[in-house]
Amino acid sequence: MTYLQTLEKSLYNLVTETSTNLPKDVRRAIKAAKEAENAGTRAAMSLDTITTNIVMAEDNVSPICQDTGLPTFKVYTPVGVNQIEIKKAIQNAIANATGDAKLRPNSVDSLTGKNSGNNIGAGLPVVKFEQWENDYITVKLILKGGGCENKNIQYSLPCELEGLGRAGRDLDGIRKCILHSVWQAQGQGCSAGFIGVGIGGDRSAGYDLAKEQLFRHVDDVNPIEDLAKLEAYIVEKSNTFGVGTMGFGGEATLLGCKIGVMDRLPASFFVSVAYNCWAYRRMAIDINPETGEIINWHYQEGEKITFRDEEQTAATTDNKVVELVAPITEEQIRELKVGDVVKITGRMYTGRDAIHHHLIGEGVEAPVDLNGQIIYHCGPVMAKDEEGNWTVKAAGPTTSIREEPYQGDIMKKFGIRAVMGKGGMGPKTLAALKEHGGVYLNAIGGAAQYYADCIKSVDGVDLMEFGIPEAMWHLSVEGFTAVVTMDSHGNSLHADVEKSSLDKLAMHAERVF
Repeated sequence: MTYLQTLEKSLYNLVTETSTNLPKDVRRAIKAAKEAENAGTRAAMSLDTITTNIVMAEDNVSPICQDTGLPTFKVYTPVGVNQIEIKKAIQNAIANATGDAKLRPNSVDSLTGKNSGNNIGAGLPVVKFEQWENDYITVKLILKGGGCENKNIQYSLPCELEGLGRAGRDLDGIRKCILHSVWQAQGQGCSAGFIGVGIGGDRSAGYDLAKEQLFRHVDDVNPIEDLAKLEAYIVEKSNTFGVGTMGFGGEATLLGCKIGVMDRLPASFFVSVAYNCWAYRRMAIDINPETGEIINWHYQEGEKITFRDEEQTAATTDNKVVELVAPITEEQIRELKVGDVVKITGRMYTGRDAIHHHLIGEGVEAPVDLNGQIIYHCGPVMAKDEEGNWTVKAAGPTTSIREEPYQGDIMKKFGIRAVMGKGGMGPKTLAALKEHGGVYLNAIGGAAQYYADCIKSVDGVDLMEFGIPEAMWHLSVEGFTAVVTMDSHGNSLHADVEKSSLDKLAMHAERVF
């Protein structure tokens, strides 16, 4: 093989490993969270699902989460190495990995909405180069999904923060901003998560610095003493909020915090936070610049937790387990309440942003009869088998709050009885559920292999012009498990957890640093 062919293969292996196999330090953090959780709770069962999914993704060499994110590369090269060749090799590796269903096609034209189909587009993938004096190439990759990306947040100090009051231009103000950033994510970013924080810079440099922190090891210690103390403090206090895994409540809300600092303009003081879900997919390799071969994989230190043959937690709640088969009647829905576990068998349909925007249009009809049906907020990873039939490679839930402007109206317009996603929805949807007789079902975010295994066949697809993630897929499922978190009686677990966690956040308003 030539140098460029070997280089491209090395980069393809990096992409595949990052998408399908969590690093050792992330696994250890998830293991610690699982051991700290109270047995029999929804959070404990969620962590069981998460760890089962990690094993399945590794065994299947398939995406851990169906949202394989926006690929961001940081490349360090010796002086004289051709960076143009490396960028081209990265693009080829990304396109090939997408074709092999290791990545979901996520590159969408911002003006037309057209999906390129191969993750290549204007500015994508993101590749940032830096020269250094080492004699090898290092390539770092992070796959950060849209659900957690949407929970990134930036603060301009001084500011007023809900529950915490005034945050000034000092270390204590920074502390308040970071605590608030964790609280505001709730379960929508697939908690329990990790955060990278950038202090200073301008708006764009601050976010770059924050994302750069996510390449640090979970177990490392910040060389700046004040920041080392703050990182440990943030993790400790965030885990008193009671947001918990998936926002279900519980002991694990944050698994890691890494903080970087840079100079700023006198007039500006930004604190930028990059939130990352539990499916913390980042990896790095060292490459021989003469041959293109991988000479070292990063994040290999310490024990690798396999999660194999672990005992699963048994439910100890009083909530019932209900079998659902669509079409569902209003009477069946009215019997469900927050906390009930449902197991779905039969047909359901996927629908994300493009579908919702399309269906709400005046005079638009659904491509299938949705009366009594279940809509799944999911953009799956799909591939065709040898016979040319579609198969599901990954199919976890997407963040539902994006559909808040449409969801209630669409349910009433088409008679939909249940919507399923992750992170919950807002007051408009809750009011519609009560009026119309519907429920919101919370699946486990990131558990793309676990749920793909529940999908027994793909029976059709509509609206493929929106691209694979946004099309309406007709899925036959068996034992597809989710939790009722918003019911037809006006109850919302998400609203309850947000309120109770705000009270706990406010307990940390007093100056610490």
